[in-house]
Amino acid sequence: MKKKIHWAPYLLIMPAVLFVLLVVAYPVLNSIGMSFQNYNLMIPGVRGFVGFKNYITVLTDSLFYQSLLNTVIWVVFGVGFQFIFGFILALILNTSFHARGAIRATVLVPWVTPGVLIGLMWSWMYDGNYGVINDVLHKLGIINKFIPFLANPSTALPSVIVTIVWQGIPFFAIMLLAGLQAIPNELYEAADVDGCSRIRKLFNITIPSMKNTIFVTTMLRIIWVANSIDVIFSMTGGGPGYSTHTLSVYAFKKAYGTLDFGIASTLSIMLTLLLMIVEFFYLKNFFKDAE
Repeated sequence: MKKKIHWAPYLLIMPAVLFVLLVVAYPVLNSIGMSFQNYNLMIPGVRGFVGFKNYITVLTDSLFYQSLLNTVIWVVFGVGFQFIFGFILALILNTSFHARGAIRATVLVPWVTPGVLIGLMWSWMYDGNYGVINDVLHKLGIINKFIPFLANPSTALPSVIVTIVWQGIPFFAIMLLAGLQAIPNELYEAADVDGCSRIRKLFNITIPSMKNTIFVTTMLRIIWVANSIDVIFSMTGGGPGYSTHTLSVYAFKKAYGTLDFGIASTLSIMLTLLLMIVEFFYLKNFFKDAE
């Protein structure tokens, strides 16, 4: 007997599939196509297939490697400190204290604030003339004169990393808090009976029980931070010089600064490939440990 095919589920998901194809698949395929073309709007009429010329141009560009190094620093320290402080905050929010509900809601403020607004706010705070950070450090006697944090190549990248850490802490805090609340209390009660300390319970119960949550949240933040441009662009524009140039900022400036969409697409594809490689090894190690 021939099995009857039920078309209703396919019809119901068809709008979502078409939306994904329109919003995600088409731009990706279009970017791949432009990466093999001479697609510079500053030189109208000169378009065509150039093979791997754009990729060779990027790979022989010293700014690409500087941007790549800045991207690695940006992601490693940005996501790393977000996770550390987010995990600490999640542990605090998981305890019982007065007005816990209100504080949990307030914690989300940095996360829901637009990146451009965060960039402007922190730019004012870092200002070398009237910034509150310089004022506090000066009054505490830590510095003798105000520091132009965002105008100094040695302090610009650490400054924007602090900003992205402040923005991303709530994401880790809320997601990890959900993981903490899913851990059965019986495990902690049994550990108390055995006389385990808080540190042993943290490393033997809490962290192993939250492994999946930590994996997913960290992977998402690596992708989001690597692709983010709003905070950096609104604070430094990639400067001073190229000290805060990441690959995403470099691609954005190539596309909308010089209108060279061929090189910009190439940079975007290469960033995507690098992220895929990182995520591949990340997933490989995760499933290896899960065996």
